[in-house]
Amino acid sequence: MAAPPEGFRYLPGLLGPDAQAALVAALRCIAGEAPLYRPAMPKSGRPFSVRMTNAGSHGWYSDKETGYGYIGRHPGTGQPWPAIPPALLALWREVSGYPADPECCLVNVYAPEARMGLHRDEDEDTFAAPVVSLSLGDSAVFRIGGPTRRGPTTSLKLHSGDVVVLAGTARLAYHGIDRILGGSSRLLPPHEWGGGGRINVTLRRVTRPPEETS
Repeated sequence: MAAPPEGFRYLPGLLGPDAQAALVAALRCIAGEAPLYRPAMPKSGRPFSVRMTNAGSHGWYSDKETGYGYIGRHPGTGQPWPAIPPALLALWREVSGYPADPECCLVNVYAPEARMGLHRDEDEDTFAAPVVSLSLGDSAVFRIGGPTRRGPTTSLKLHSGDVVVLAGTARLAYHGIDRILGGSSRLLPPHEWGGGGRINVTLRRVTRPPEETS
């Protein structure tokens, strides 16, 4: 088992119960305006096991024909994405150490059987900005490796309110979710989110800001 790569930061319990509940309410509003969808894998067209939506100027999306990338409007409604909630902007400013705000707030909803294979976030114009990830609801087994998919990895459990920052070498490290520990949290009501027991919120900067190129 490998040690986490340089630039990986794990901030357990950074958000308390009240802050978590407030964020779930804000995400509920986002999903009401920009409904959850299930993207498809490039080439194969196989649907993801997670459902997702976005907030911000850029929304992450994938389909069979065009592959991975960012779009400015919801693929189903054609409407612009909702704004990123102020609490998430505040979280980014607290932990990112980056001068510009995020442009994408990707919301992934995991049902108990959902997974996320090893991947790395490389669809952005800049890798100087970190990726900031927040867990809400059921705990999950998170795995992170290095710059190659087949390299050694290490795993840890992420619980509701935990935050992970991928910066430095870790910014382009392969990572994923091996399994969800269903029923480990009562934060998300079982009748909501289509049976999803975990929400992962990922904040990313997509374009290179002027201050980075000056």
